[in-house]
Amino acid sequence: MGIFSTRARFLVAGTLALLSPTAVAQTPKSYDCKHTARPLVIDGKLDDRAWRSAAWSTDFVDIEGDAKPRPRFHTRMKMLWDETYLYIGAELEEPDIKAKLTEHDSVIFHDNDFELFLKPPTSSPGYFEFEINALNTSWDLFLNKPYRQGGKADNSWDIPGLKTAVSLNGTLNKSNDADKGWSVEIAIPWTAFTSRLPVEPPKPGTEWRVNFSRVEWKAGQPREDNWVWSPQGAVNMHIPEMWGYLRFQ
Repeated sequence: MGIFSTRARFLVAGTLALLSPTAVAQTPKSYDCKHTARPLVIDGKLDDRAWRSAAWSTDFVDIEGDAKPRPRFHTRMKMLWDETYLYIGAELEEPDIKAKLTEHDSVIFHDNDFELFLKPPTSSPGYFEFEINALNTSWDLFLNKPYRQGGKADNSWDIPGLKTAVSLNGTLNKSNDADKGWSVEIAIPWTAFTSRLPVEPPKPGTEWRVNFSRVEWKAGQPREDNWVWSPQGAVNMHIPEMWGYLRFQ
């Protein structure tokens, strides 16, 4: 999630998580990211031939881990890379596809969304966050360090050369029918990070930290659900040491 509204609650939870055995008990997952020789067409459909070689992740779980109920809807992701881009694809099961935010750098998690958190292997504590909704509206930001350590969000960071697309398997903002879900396709150039951190493009054997989140709002439920790839052990995405491992093959 970004920095507004529920952020204060996240900060408190994150501070408590550092002292909680539950947070420590979570084991970060890992993903082996394969190289592709052919650039992908970013249309949101994940039907490029290259995607066939990329393994799907395990289904997302509650952000706090197995102690919480299994998410109501399935979410999964896959990744590829080449010399120019990191590619991310995701499928989100959703019986009622909704989105209202259309302005870039809106607080996207006020809609149901898909989120990426990425930390390159530098000596800096800084990392990158990206959020997108079913309207293909995005929010990209850089954090110089986690909020619990006094970090500040830099919304002026925009991803140069970013490519994104969303494909809907259903109808948007029409609740009187049954939808199946939506998919997301993202291509982030390696050069996009260098304005904030000295990031080198990966090579086989390089390891980054990464995590993915899905925010889902339910009618009549005052707080959002947070479903993630690698559980954090607390309701706080901003604990990078709990993120999964991205291993380039």
